[in-house]
Amino acid sequence: MARNKLLTALLLYPLSRLFGLGVSIRNAMFGGILKEREFDIPVVVVGNLAVGGTGKTPHTEYLVNALSRDYHVGVLSRGYRRKTKGFIPATPQSTPEDIGDEPFQIYRKYGKRAKVAVCESRVTGIEKMRALDPELNLMILDDAFQHRYVKPTIAVVLTEASRLPYKDHLMPLGHLREPISALQRADIVVVTKCPDDMPPIDFRTIKMHLNLQPWQTLLFTRYEYGKPLAVFPDNNTPAPSLSSLTPQDCVLMVSGIAHPKPFVRYLRSFGVKVKLKRFEDHHVFTHADMEAIEAKFNAMGGRRKYIITTEKDAVRLASNPYFPINLRPYTYYVPIRVQCIGSRNDENLEEVVRKKLKEKTTQLV
Repeated sequence: MARNKLLTALLLYPLSRLFGLGVSIRNAMFGGILKEREFDIPVVVVGNLAVGGTGKTPHTEYLVNALSRDYHVGVLSRGYRRKTKGFIPATPQSTPEDIGDEPFQIYRKYGKRAKVAVCESRVTGIEKMRALDPELNLMILDDAFQHRYVKPTIAVVLTEASRLPYKDHLMPLGHLREPISALQRADIVVVTKCPDDMPPIDFRTIKMHLNLQPWQTLLFTRYEYGKPLAVFPDNNTPAPSLSSLTPQDCVLMVSGIAHPKPFVRYLRSFGVKVKLKRFEDHHVFTHADMEAIEAKFNAMGGRRKYIITTEKDAVRLASNPYFPINLRPYTYYVPIRVQCIGSRNDENLEEVVRKKLKEKTTQLV
């Protein structure tokens, strides 16, 4: 096994170096051949260095929830794995297939407080959103750190606590889209999905290895899980209380996210048996998938049985025409929200962003 891993690493290393060369050339072109568009309203970019699973959408929702109290916010995403192309504004008739599961989730939760749209070109998307709503005075771009055609007012870069960039490699040897030096473009670096019992020495070690500049802010966040909610509106069965589950009960966790292990650990912390039915990130569930889920659920033992999924998966399952009707009363999702930890004074994400916005927007006037 170790020999196979070494052989794979040796084969992928030159490809990783070649990938890094391409990234370096592209980044060097900005400010020269390639131009960054700067807008006359603030633009907050939420992104990461690694591929998938760092928590961009929950942190985007955190910012929408916080900033929409004082700004007329627009949220723009490319709408990953949607079945449409071009600029599409979210409306009450939108589906995850139209705009992507994550933008759909944001619109479902915050559509009355923020405008949501998708577009492959962030420049075009911002222009069209402002044309539709001239009162927009702040844009939040989900997953756009590498989309450098828009110059951000504030760049928030996320890195997962269990996959820190100084322990990773560039693709395809590792998961990094850019080398760790790209963090120099960030205003705020957030270490996400931190364990509840993260020791103080880990905060100091991460800070030392990231070696940020004095003008950059390092923050740490964790997920706070809510109470289970029904995936289907017509589900009249009372939602289970996780704390009431026992080893005699069984949960089938259906996951189409990049890294489901933290959620599995959370469910198992209640002492319940957890079976995992895992699919790829942003998976489009087919009729065969639904049959496999039903078969696994029916094969489970247990005094009580439930299907529990993530909030992102729930939006795709709820709109899936193949989901078995007989499983709907037993299917729930657990919402999450971001909580800052290890902070002092005003060092939480909302206050830091507000402070930097105040500093930087005076330069736009």
